[in-house]
Amino acid sequence: MTFEPPSDLDLATIAEQLGRQPRAIRAVAARCPSGHPAVIQTNPRLEDGTPFPTLYYLTCSRLAAAISTVETSGVMREMTDRLAVDPDLAAHYLRAHESYLDERDALGPLGTQVTAGGMPGRVKCLHALVAHSLAKGAGVNPFGDEALELLSPHWPVGVCAV
Repeated sequence: MTFEPPSDLDLATIAEQLGRQPRAIRAVAARCPSGHPAVIQTNPRLEDGTPFPTLYYLTCSRLAAAISTVETSGVMREMTDRLAVDPDLAAHYLRAHESYLDERDALGPLGTQVTAGGMPGRVKCLHALVAHSLAKGAGVNPFGDEALELLSPHWPVGVCAV
């Protein structure tokens, strides 16, 4: 999958979405229906060399708010519990972790197996998992895909509030 370099307008929009200047941005990895950046791809290290293991970072404030609402429902514990009883799901989630790690390390190895969202042993942050699913497409991250289904009544809806 090829991502677009951010335009000056993208960078200004992302800064407005985040309430700060974006760090270590490589590309826009996914856009919301109104065309604003929704997910950025970042470098494995910040400009000062600090490791930054989150390869895909959610920027859309409307989507972030909707995900936060879903997270309060207890769904992450249920997802994590399913990993212990569903070997196919656990294997799929492990593959998501491994592909994330391989992709990030191809940009610059960090020497760590930490990826994002709790992969591969638990579900810790739906924001990171949804960002991964939006960037890579359906079928790569099972819990990111499930979270997007849970979000469907809330996002995408009309034009984003940047």
